Amino acid sequence: MRFDRTTRRVALALAAGLLTASALPAVAQDGPKKIRIGVIGAGNIGGTIGTLWVKDGHEVMFASRHPETLAPMIAELGPKAKAGTPEEAVKFGDAVFVAVPYKAYPELSKDLGASLTGKVVLDAGNATQKRDGALYDEVQANGIGATSAKYFPGAKLVRAFNAANYKVFAKAGADGGKDRPGGRMAIPIAGDDTAAVKVAEGLVRDAGFDPVVVGPLKDADKFAMGSSGFGHEATAPELREKLGLGK
Repeated sequence: MRFDRTTRRVALALAAGLLTASALPAVAQDGPKKIRIGVIGAGNIGGTIGTLWVKDGHEVMFASRHPETLAPMIAELGPKAKAGTPEEAVKFGDAVFVAVPYKAYPELSKDLGASLTGKVVLDAGNATQKRDGALYDEVQANGIGATSAKYFPGAKLVRAFNAANYKVFAKAGADGGKDRPGGRMAIPIAGDDTAAVKVAEGLVRDAGFDPVVVGPLKDADKFAMGSSGFGHEATAPELREKLGLGK
């Protein structure tokens, strides 16, 4: 059996009595373990972020109603990328990334809401008045986090990857931020489930960005489309300052 460096360090620490069994989950969480991710919506945002995860070593299933149309992308990305239906992607993923037009949320809720129960769901949707109509009005009245939670009530929801254009994500995440002045681009996230937020933080890092936890789901309004916290191509310290967060 071949051990990586992290495994060796853990084993030696256990032998020396420096770690207890109860400490193992925290150590494992910081290690190189990859998870399966289902991406609902293989368009600009889903395709961009999903590709970054594949390149980092995660297995990713990109979903489409017609998965055969994704064959060229899957072939280019290699064996860690797969195509499937939305239902298959939800079943496949340890976590699910929702990157579809916001107007699709009610239908998506009917089709996938039950199967998303208990899943970590990263929600990248934005509501626009011209496209989403009454759903946009609902977001304005109740907030983007609360509205998404309404349609995916059983999911462990985290708002993430909604606060910039996909072209910015593609450029900033491609090299892990190595060429960015001052460091990696920051991604604001918000969620109510502590464990789910931790998963989201790790996936943000694996895509080549720095996560900034803004707060619970209700605080997702602080970086929603149209807010003062939206659209910043900033480092983590810069974004914290713009959002009025502590260091």
